[in-house]
Amino acid sequence: MSGVALMGHGGPEMLEWNDNLPVPEIGAGEVLLKVLAAGLNNTDINTRTGWYSKSVTGATTDDNITSDASDGTWDGNALTFPHIQGADCCGEVVAVGDSVDPARIGERVIVRTMQNWVDTDGKSKVITLGSERQGAFAQFMAARSIDAVAVNSTWTDIELASIPCATTTAEGMLQRANLGAENVLITGASGGVGSAAIQLAKRRGATVWAITKADKAAELRKIGADHTLDRDEALPENHFDVVIDLVAGPRFDDLLCALKPKGRYVASGAIVGPLVTLDVRTLYRKDLSLLGSTAQPDNIIHDVIGYIERGEIKPLVSITYPMRSISEAQAAFAGKAYIGKIVLTLDPFATDRP
Repeated sequence: MSGVALMGHGGPEMLEWNDNLPVPEIGAGEVLLKVLAAGLNNTDINTRTGWYSKSVTGATTDDNITSDASDGTWDGNALTFPHIQGADCCGEVVAVGDSVDPARIGERVIVRTMQNWVDTDGKSKVITLGSERQGAFAQFMAARSIDAVAVNSTWTDIELASIPCATTTAEGMLQRANLGAENVLITGASGGVGSAAIQLAKRRGATVWAITKADKAAELRKIGADHTLDRDEALPENHFDVVIDLVAGPRFDDLLCALKPKGRYVASGAIVGPLVTLDVRTLYRKDLSLLGSTAQPDNIIHDVIGYIERGEIKPLVSITYPMRSISEAQAAFAGKAYIGKIVLTLDPFATDRP
């Protein structure tokens, strides 16, 4: 099969198109998918550069490449190269393994990005599609049947491929914070997770404040943001019930000060910088809750699919590229000159550029 092979940690030059990759073998309880489209995410770039390694302390960029390949994946282990990345998959079931109903063949599915597994010693762990498990940047992909969830929707393959990683991450964060009809502040609001969080927070009745660049503010208001703040603008103190943070970095303390007493801070990203300064007095004087959000209960992906099937959210695809042009697509991703998602297609002629 054809696809993109990651040959080692590094820059985009480590991504190689290969027409002779082996088609994945499937075992009991698994399905083989024909990949219809694959979205781009920060985790794809982070895995390529080894940003999850403790040796990296800076922002998510191609300048911050791990010097220690032993812990460059999401779960802190080493990758085996060549490796097929791709955390977002919309696919069609083309074959099933033992114990999987053959009636699943022909289903259109999206695949859970954050997957709950159990080690041989019985310990639970979370693995990431495209990191600990081979991903969607190829013509075919294997998945556990329970992680490949059917969708009955008029959305296109490209639109569905924008959902698995970003939207389930956003939904997981909002459920972790138990967000209701409250004031919520969302950082990194123009990206895939941030823009999804805006829509998902609005369907909960929240008042949404989005941090973004001024030239993106109007578009974020169109998708549901009630208020927008510039990235360098002062934040109102004691104003928000919940902060949904995807950037971390030097404004971490400002975000905590912006929370009301007993407010909830939820993190699922650190693209500006993973190391922050915490004034513990702010934490305990205001009775704050600091929450991380990675593992997702089984209901998250099913809830998101329900929102799609009932028309409660809309796809936010900004640009598409042929998968063969992944380096160009990741350069556009890094440029952040868009709102929503970039999606790759296996059709070499299906290109939609700004």
